[in-house]
Amino acid sequence: MGLLQKAVETFDCHAALAGKIREGHEPLVPVSHLLTRAQLEITVNAAGECVDARAVDKSEEKIIIPVTEVSAGRTSAPCAHPLCDQLGYLMPQNDVKYGMYVEQLEEWASSEDSHPLLAPILTYVKKGMILADLTMYGLITCSANGLPSDEKMLVRWRVAGLKEEIEAACWKNTALFDAFRRWYEKKQREGRQGFCMIMGEDAPLAGQHPKGIIPINGNAKLISANDSNGYTYRGRFAEDWQAATVSYRASQKAHNALRWLVSEQGTQVVFGGRTFLCWNPQGKEICTATGAFRNKKTVRVIPGDYRKELRETLAGYRSRLKEKDGVVIAVFDAATTGRLALTYYNELMGSDFLQRLYEWDSHCCWHNWKHEIESPLLVQIVNCAYGTQRLLKNGKAGMQADDKILRQQMQTLVACRVDRARIPSGLKKALTDRASSPVSYEYGVWRKLVYTACAVQNKYIYDQKGEDVMSWELDKPDRSFQFGRLLATMERAEADFYRKTENDKNKYRQTNAMKYMSVFRQRPWHIYEQVNRQLNLAYLNRIESWQKRRYEKTKGEIVEILRSFPEEELNQPLEDIYLMGYDCQRNEFFKSKEEKEEEKKYERTEE
Repeated sequence: MGLLQKAVETFDCHAALAGKIREGHEPLVPVSHLLTRAQLEITVNAAGECVDARAVDKSEEKIIIPVTEVSAGRTSAPCAHPLCDQLGYLMPQNDVKYGMYVEQLEEWASSEDSHPLLAPILTYVKKGMILADLTMYGLITCSANGLPSDEKMLVRWRVAGLKEEIEAACWKNTALFDAFRRWYEKKQREGRQGFCMIMGEDAPLAGQHPKGIIPINGNAKLISANDSNGYTYRGRFAEDWQAATVSYRASQKAHNALRWLVSEQGTQVVFGGRTFLCWNPQGKEICTATGAFRNKKTVRVIPGDYRKELRETLAGYRSRLKEKDGVVIAVFDAATTGRLALTYYNELMGSDFLQRLYEWDSHCCWHNWKHEIESPLLVQIVNCAYGTQRLLKNGKAGMQADDKILRQQMQTLVACRVDRARIPSGLKKALTDRASSPVSYEYGVWRKLVYTACAVQNKYIYDQKGEDVMSWELDKPDRSFQFGRLLATMERAEADFYRKTENDKNKYRQTNAMKYMSVFRQRPWHIYEQVNRQLNLAYLNRIESWQKRRYEKTKGEIVEILRSFPEEELNQPLEDIYLMGYDCQRNEFFKSKEEKEEEKKYERTEE
């Protein structure tokens, strides 16, 4: 019940917003109301006469309408809404539906919880002129037997000529919403009472619970038990309602709050059909469990500067979120069209939540393809590890995972980030394997694979050994790391040749070092000798002399370190960390670009 309790708390904290229309926001729906879309609008005067009617454009916002517990979940069986309803309930030609509607509206309008909007609407409906008026305005067409072609068009009401302070539009009138809520609460006292597991008090119990919490799973319910022939509850309880005694009011608050949270957080929270929510019940600003922690405003290429900015970001969030303020993370998915499952749930103190996101981004980070330090988004990690290269909507090639894999792995990574669980070794291996096959991907896609793989490896190694590879010196005595550096050095020497001899300086030519990368991973010394021989024969004498000297110097330093290892180990397969050595050395070449002119000046002076 933790989720529903937090959802009720969220509703209560934002009760002032219930029923309020705010531009650019979906409203928080009040208790005993529903958010839906109308097709027709009828304006009546205080005497109950039709003065105008129009079709509601599809671009207009959804509206809030009063509903009963049964009418909110109606399917094929007739059950009238209290005020705004389908055309079939408003025309006297349909005796059953019309009778239900008029009887219920009369009961509400004659009660002590009535409202000035009700009497004119009731008077007009009882005249039975709705089809004739809508036909006159050209909004519907009727068949030979006098019935409209579409009885399911929903009508909303506007009452003109009342006091100025009374909102004429029934779907915007918060006083009308409150009046119906009070009236319906009194009616519910006649129903089944019981102990509410959410509120901890005796109250009228809910017989049905709302659907439509998650838009993409519109018919799926979080709480339901309608399988009287199976084993949903039989064998444990005599009646379905005994499985979860939740009051109507608590159920309404919880479901409406969850629906509102989904709308406020937008489509960015849906990954592979699974919905990821992250919020503070009091509405304080927080970062999401799936999104970026650091608001990237400046480019950081030095690890110390990057972590300093992370600390500043952490301090900024903590200044707005008190230590004892809570954060709720919930993940929803629908296994069937009728059942909505809570696949992950966690409650954390705000300080703990922020600290864990800070720790993740501090260690799951690397130099990206633009040579800026950042932490890859969780969805990028999954797509790179398990996706296939495709042409994306932006017209560029990228990695995209299947929805089933995406939703499963996203939840795994959320747990790793929020619960401090270790990154699965299989995910790390999948990333390294792909990054070790540059011939299989377009250059831009492959560079993103390398960056993502290195960031995940950095976090994996930190969790295993407490070391941060990004802070290593280049002469770190690690065999795999040094072989990675050697690969980058050979790649750079051949790339220097292509930049000198080809007209298009930005064109990428795959070097021999990259073509042999996957084999180099298995037999590093053998491939080094082969590629080095090719460089000496075809490339080194055709590049600038300072570039050649740089290659020989860097290669010599690396080989000297490698020679300190037993000879029988030199040609053994490399560990995954070789990729980080490769990218560290490649990034070192990039950082030294500003020194090129000085090197050239020195070269000319020496000559």
